[in-house]
Amino acid sequence: MTQTRRDFLAVSALGALGAALPLDAQAGPQTPQKPANQETPGAPTAFGTSAPVGPEVNAGTFAEAEKLVQIEMSPADRAQAAGNWREAMAPLYERRTGPRKVALEASVAPATIWNPMLAGIQPGKSGRGENFYIRSADQRTPLPANDADIAFSSVAQLSHWIQSRQITSERLTQIYIDRLERFDKKLHCVITLTRDHALEQARRADAEIATGKYRGPLHGIPWGAKDLLDTAGIPTTYGAEPYRDRVPQKDSAVVERLNAAGAVLVAKLSLGALALNDIWFGGQTMNPWLLEEGASGSSAGPGAATAAGLVGFAIGSETGGSIVSPSMRCGVTGLRPTYGRVARTGAMTLCWSLDKLGPMARYVEDTILVLTAISGPDAGDVASVPSTLAFDANAKVAGLRVGYFPAWMKEAPATDVDRAALDVVKKLGMELVEVSIPDWPYDSLNLILFAEGAAAFEELTLAHKEAELKAQVPDAWPNTFRQSRFLSAVDFVQADRLRRKVTVEMARVFSQVDLLLVPSLRDEMLVITNNTGHPSLTLRADFVEVSEARSDWAPDPQHPLPKFSPPRRVPHGVTLIGRLFDEGTLCEAGIALERAFAVAVERPSGF
Repeated sequence: MTQTRRDFLAVSALGALGAALPLDAQAGPQTPQKPANQETPGAPTAFGTSAPVGPEVNAGTFAEAEKLVQIEMSPADRAQAAGNWREAMAPLYERRTGPRKVALEASVAPATIWNPMLAGIQPGKSGRGENFYIRSADQRTPLPANDADIAFSSVAQLSHWIQSRQITSERLTQIYIDRLERFDKKLHCVITLTRDHALEQARRADAEIATGKYRGPLHGIPWGAKDLLDTAGIPTTYGAEPYRDRVPQKDSAVVERLNAAGAVLVAKLSLGALALNDIWFGGQTMNPWLLEEGASGSSAGPGAATAAGLVGFAIGSETGGSIVSPSMRCGVTGLRPTYGRVARTGAMTLCWSLDKLGPMARYVEDTILVLTAISGPDAGDVASVPSTLAFDANAKVAGLRVGYFPAWMKEAPATDVDRAALDVVKKLGMELVEVSIPDWPYDSLNLILFAEGAAAFEELTLAHKEAELKAQVPDAWPNTFRQSRFLSAVDFVQADRLRRKVTVEMARVFSQVDLLLVPSLRDEMLVITNNTGHPSLTLRADFVEVSEARSDWAPDPQHPLPKFSPPRRVPHGVTLIGRLFDEGTLCEAGIALERAFAVAVERPSGF
């Protein structure tokens, strides 16, 4: 079995991935000198003829650097490299080290744009025509008398009650605000409660609905935003100490779209600092089902708040598992869209070519309702593209080909719940298809994440403000960002080429199947599909028993995790992977499975 990302981080393998030799010190500002070969008219420029800059290096410097790069040079090679380093390579760092420094604003994306679509494949062309959405029928369920029963209802059901004016948005919003205030003491999932803003939005929604202006199924529905989505005049902190007083001027594209849909923002929810795991400046966000463990991350607040019935739905983000993992642990439904479907304008950047924004809710249909509202390109996100979205809550799923990896289902992290899900697939008339992929070093693709993340937060690292973050363990961002300064540019390009090779391989797999069913936390599939941009749907399938609390963090013998006797019962989810831009089929299969599993209605005790 391949090494997990946690093991990968814990042994500080970044140094083994390769290294460049950055220069953080200079000999001081110098006046650029004319290269010697330019003194003769007509002589072309040549590499290695710039004015010498930076500190002196010698053959010994390269001998030590070889340990990071994992290459070997001869003594003559080292001597030659050292001989003109200050003329040939050190000037390449001038953008950062000066004297002509150039600031790269947070809004500046790389010139290279990741496109997951291979030649001949068009986004949104799943063979089902243009956009359409057919919701489930209104079951005419009477409004419960108990506020908790209302709070745990699906967005689909809440929308029917609001549209028929059985409940006002203001009352529903007040129910969620009261629950956020009451239960955040246990969960630590709220960074900013937006009480006044929410009630104003709710009253406006009620006024519009009363006059017949109904905006759709999200109108009047309270929601929570992972606190990396900019909200005008409301703090957006990234869960990190250096940004805790940051107040943006504009709404992010997703917030604008949810405002246009009439949704009501009740809280900015916690995330692990700078979108890693579940520890932020206010503490650790906890799992409502098992308060002795973290909610997982980095969409920790959205996972915990949704599971505890504190919001109707939430928006999370994923770069390498940050929707899948908290959805799995907190027992909610998380829809990670295709890369490029949802514009990220106004959202914190961790990794330009990997970041995705998506809904987290208690039911499958709720996630597609939200995705319908937030989909679409925006000029501020150069990677966002037009796409179609087709979904029918009553669609027949018989005949869909569902791929699975037989070996993966026989070993951890797969459980009996995962294996039982295969039987449910067959009972629903879907066809199980065995698939396989090459045994490649997929974790080496993390070089892209680490390099882009370190670039996104370069100023934080160079100013040593990363030291302000609460988590300072070896597998937290501060150490990773610093180590990433020593990654090789050549290896980055080679990882990018491997990424394209893996994308071709996934296209081959999806030529055989319509969907994949995988253990949610199978490391290879998390890495692969986040890099290839495929959408995923994680939903509760049943329950398992655990004898020890789970953690996103590398094991720490000095701080052992709590153990339980007897074991504790917690939800367990499976994950479906869909074709690019075919979230409709993904959620149609998901809603059929959800109905068959019949466990989504269960709630964590005490909430």
